[in-house]
This record gives sequence, structure tokens and C-alpha cells, in this order.
Amino acid sequence: MNVHAVQKDFPILKRRINGKPITYLDSTATSLKPTRVIDAINEYYNTYTANVFRGIYTMSEEATSAYEGARKTIASFVHAHPEEIIFTKNTSESLNLLAYTVTPMVIERNDTVVTTIMEHHSNFVPWQQMVPKYGGVIRVWNITNEYTLDEKEISKLINSTTKIVTLTAVSNVLGTIVPVKKLAAKIKKAAPHCLIFVDAAQAVPHMPVDVGEWGVDAVAFSGHKMLGPSGIGVLWVKKQLLETMPPFLYGGDMISEVHVEETKFNALPHKFEAGTPFIEGAIGLGAAVSYLQKIGMNVIRNHEKELTAYAIAQLSEIEGISIYGPKDPEIRGGVIAFRIEGVHPHDVSQVLDTDNVCIRVGYHCAMPLHEHLEIGATCRASFYIYNTKEDVRTLIKGIKKVKKLFT
Repeated sequence: MNVHAVQKDFPILKRRINGKPITYLDSTATSLKPTRVIDAINEYYNTYTANVFRGIYTMSEEATSAYEGARKTIASFVHAHPEEIIFTKNTSESLNLLAYTVTPMVIERNDTVVTTIMEHHSNFVPWQQMVPKYGGVIRVWNITNEYTLDEKEISKLINSTTKIVTLTAVSNVLGTIVPVKKLAAKIKKAAPHCLIFVDAAQAVPHMPVDVGEWGVDAVAFSGHKMLGPSGIGVLWVKKQLLETMPPFLYGGDMISEVHVEETKFNALPHKFEAGTPFIEGAIGLGAAVSYLQKIGMNVIRNHEKELTAYAIAQLSEIEGISIYGPKDPEIRGGVIAFRIEGVHPHDVSQVLDTDNVCIRVGYHCAMPLHEHLEIGATCRASFYIYNTKEDVRTLIKGIKKVKKLFT
């Protein structure tokens, strides 16, 4: 992959702050946007702004075609059928949709829902809040000393009482790549009627994903983490399950008929998309997916593996740095959480910011994981298609500057 050519597609990378370039190492939080995505959104605003579905005039039909075309593009990207693709605001809303609609359907007293200690709060808190309301119990799947899910716990955690297992595909802190297909098969063997949900916010943007091949029931991801705009998310649900789920929100367009006595809901997937959708967001995400497809997801994954391996090697040479997550880049995404002995992560970030090195610090919406590891906040550098080894060297130079100032 010609990274320098890719960088030219991202106008924000041309910016200089205090005369210095930007080294953006925070793509796990949100990705930068290429010109193709910006242009697609602007084209909607400039040439065919109109609401979708209901207008029998040219611009509305153009908007509807673009909106539904984006759905088809995204469905193809994850090897799904378009009617199984629901547009939401983000991964959090997608997972909340599942928690609010599925929990009442399947959870009875003493039933169990299993989640993992690695989860983002979006795939932890909704279940923590919803499941006890219906008499269910939350069980937490722990990790090994190598930062991978402990497969020995399957027999302890999952049985006939288990109705839902919900897990991340890639940890946003540890970078751990979960072998979803392998684990899904083991889970289904232990609990054949169990539903499996996946938070793929850190997987879909960075590696090939085939939701059908995974053997799960629902997958959620966000547009803003994969070059698309903020405010657009995607939830894929198996049609068989989707047909039994009640609507999450009520209002316009999720209905086919409304009478004083009754309401009939719309066909899939519109049954779950109440009101005017984020039209330009879907169009922008469709453009982002086309951009990623042109590069190739295997190419992107290999690029990130190379960068991650290089970064871990460079960081490991610096005394006083603790790195969290698998050492093997084959089972690790482009995410590196670390701590510098004796230096608070906020201080690290502030010093790096003087040279426009952008990292994330804090608990990364994964406080249970940090508590499990018995550590405070961490620093997190993350990589994407526009990053280079030079960016890693700039990070290392900044860390050495931090150490010189504080230790």
C-alpha cells in the first residue's frame, strides 16, 4: 500500500498547527475522513437535498437511491443481505437496540447473559442495566495472562441457562483479536439456543469481516471509525431474529399503516429506522466503504500488523514502559495501550501535543478492564491506513521527551 498516496486523500493531514504537521494516532477513537467521503456528503447538500422514500419528485428519488445504494454497499462489505442492515447513530445505539428489544424476549428468572471483561462500556452497561430487570444474571468472561479470552471458562460460564453471549471482536484497549468464528462454534455447542452478539467497531474498519461466516446472530459497528461521518452506525441482525424483534423506536416511516385502533409496522429493515434518517451520513459511509474496498481489507490488515509490530518493538526498548495486550501482532489489532512509570497519562498526552502527536488517554470506555488489570488510566496509540513508521518514530521521540521532563 502506498501510504503517502493515501495521505494525500486526507485534507486534514495538510494542516499545520504552530507550523508543525499532525501525527494522528487516535483512529481507534475516530478516523480521519478522505476527500471522497467529504465530497459525497457535500454532493448531497449541493445537488439533491431531499427527504427519502416519500417524495415523488426527482431529487427525493435521487436521495432515496443514494441512501439505499449505501445500504447495499455496506451489506456487501460485510457479506450480508441489505434487508438485514439497520442504520443507527453508532455502535452504542445498535447494542442498546439489541439490549432493549431482545432482553425481554429471551430472559427469564435466573437466565444468564455472558459478556467479557474486555468490553467497551457500550457492550457492558446496557446488559448490566437491562438483564436484572427481567430476573437474569450477568456473568463476566475473563482473560488470560496473555490478554486473550480464557477458553477454559466456556464450560464454567455457558450452559443451558445462557441466553445471550455478547463480546467484542477486537478490544479497543488491548488490541486483542477475538477468534469469533471459533468461539461462536464452542458457545453454540455449549448452549445451542444461545444468541451471540458482536461489537465489531474495532474489527470492521481494519480487517475482512464476513458476518455469516462468524456464525453469530448480530454485529454492530460505527461509521466514524471507518472513514465515514459521525452519527451513523450499522447493526446487522440475522433476518430470522430481526423478524421477531419488536421496534426499538416508533414514529414516521417505521410504519406501513396507522389507524386509531392499531398500527402495522413497515417491512425490514425500515421497521427499525423511525423518522427521517441521517441520509447524508449513510451516503458518506457508503463512500467510505467504497474507498476501503478499493484499497483492500487484507492490505489494510497487513499494513497495521507491520506498524503494530514495529511500534511494540520500539516501545519495548524504552525503560519504564508497560505495554498491555498480546505480544503477537497476528492476534492484535493496531492498538497499543501503555503506561510510563511515574508519569500520569494526561501529562504524557500534553507533552506529545506540543508536537501535534495525537493519542488518547484515560480508561477508553473500558473501566472494568482497567480495574481487572489493577491499573489506572492508560495512554493509547492507534494506527490506520494513513499512518507510517515515521509516525511511530515521532511518537517514540515524544515519549523520550516526556521521560526527560518527568523522570
